[in-house]
Amino acid sequence: MLRCKEVVRQADDYLDQRLSWGQRLSMGLHLLICMHCRRYLAQLRLLIAGLRTRRMPATDEEVLRVLQNLDECDPK
Repeated sequence: MLRCKEVVRQADDYLDQRLSWGQRLSMGLHLLICMHCRRYLAQLRLLIAGLRTRRMPATDEEVLRVLQNLDECDPK
């Protein structure tokens, strides 16, 4: 079974449907039991959707604010 760190590393490929059948199965099994990874993928989907609708590049301040928020959410 995948560990959370592996899910994070494979999240982009999972959302872009670039994983093999076995990898998708492993990801799906992990997501069934891990609320935190399900939440992470949901947030990543929202981020990607938001980036698609953005018309102007982000300012340096906006980038720093997002990075700070990510650091605060990092479960170490």
